[in-house]
Amino acid sequence: MKSFDLIVIGAGSGGIATANRAAAYGAKVLLVEARELGGTCVNVGCVPKKVTWQAANLNETLHDHLEEYGFYAENATLEFEQLVKARDEYIARLHQIYRKNLTKNNVTLVHGYGKLVEPHLVSVNDELYEAPHILIATGGRPRELEIPGKELLLSSEGFFKMKKLPRRVAVFGGGYIGAELAGIFSAFGVQTSWIYPHLLPLKRFDKMLAENLVEDYRQKGMTLYPESKLAKLEKTPQGIRVTLTDGSEILVDQVFSGAGRLPNTDRLGLENAGVEVDSRGHIQVDEYQNTTASGIYAVGDNIGKLDLTPVAIAAGRQLAERLFNGKENARIDYDNVPTVLFTHPAIASAGMSEADAEKKYGKEALKIYHSRFTPMFYALSDPLKQEKCEMKLICAGKEEKVVGIHAIGLGVDEMLQGFAVALKMGATKADFDQTIAIHPTGSEEFVTMR
Repeated sequence: MKSFDLIVIGAGSGGIATANRAAAYGAKVLLVEARELGGTCVNVGCVPKKVTWQAANLNETLHDHLEEYGFYAENATLEFEQLVKARDEYIARLHQIYRKNLTKNNVTLVHGYGKLVEPHLVSVNDELYEAPHILIATGGRPRELEIPGKELLLSSEGFFKMKKLPRRVAVFGGGYIGAELAGIFSAFGVQTSWIYPHLLPLKRFDKMLAENLVEDYRQKGMTLYPESKLAKLEKTPQGIRVTLTDGSEILVDQVFSGAGRLPNTDRLGLENAGVEVDSRGHIQVDEYQNTTASGIYAVGDNIGKLDLTPVAIAAGRQLAERLFNGKENARIDYDNVPTVLFTHPAIASAGMSEADAEKKYGKEALKIYHSRFTPMFYALSDPLKQEKCEMKLICAGKEEKVVGIHAIGLGVDEMLQGFAVALKMGATKADFDQTIAIHPTGSEEFVTMR
């Protein structure tokens, strides 16, 4: 049996960040991973998605806006297989960078499935390892739909295995995965149907964002099926027949599901160590990432808080600071975490939605500021090809403290970070007003709203 100071099960973003930070403080660390280094984000999530999203943006620009600026690219065509090859090579380079950094920090890496045998004993490939501290950072996986013909349904992970673009596609799911996949396909020129179970998608976000996204997607020719679910899938000579719960039928070449994700906690032997999970399998943790078992911790998508890569990284690093650098109160704050959706156009959000702010402060205590405009990128465009940008500030109390920042439109993904700092610091509307605008930019709208 080999002994370590810390065993980390799961080499995704949170696990790697924790292992490296702990090792930097002299801890002897074992990192266990059954698949590729980097977890969901690097392999089948944010990294390949962002690359593909950027390519889709380029496709839209080439076909809809290039000539407006006097450029002509008659032979500009997409070789999707080349894009996939270059994207996969980039991810392979990231694997090497991760491996190099782990080696530099003297982290021991073992490939295999880690399972808790006892509270501080882990089995990997029939070998036993012990440590006083064990971190579970095993992430999540796509939730499967139990419908007839489910074998024809591809998950978001299947999206990254595609070698060619379909001509017609249906995407199910009203969350960020469905919204992003539908937008990418549409921007590539694929005939896209988006199916989601509620009247509006993105129910966890401010309503303004969802309303604008629906408007944008319809304007771009996407067919939307709100308040709909998949009933069955059938393979026919003409393609896949998708039957919805209301009896409607769609004929497509591929069907993708963004029906949520489940935590990877069912094969870990958590019951052997007294680690409790909720009804969906999420590990129960306190504000310091402690599970119900002493010396066992969890971060990332398997705890059911915020399934965001930077959150997992921050939580893991703070845990390492607490355990191995003497910072007894080190922890992250899960409030006012900024996030971006790589839809078309992008969505940026930090703080409370208007509905949540009303619940906390009362409607009469709020003041809402809006700005809706056409980004200058479209100054030379056909009005039918222009995308509006809408921004919103939610302010509370007499001092008009900014408690929510939301935007949808060109470039908002790159604007939000600085404004999120202001939100975290407790900025008021007066602070925004006193900041000189940068003109002409879209971000100036945040400091000129009236």
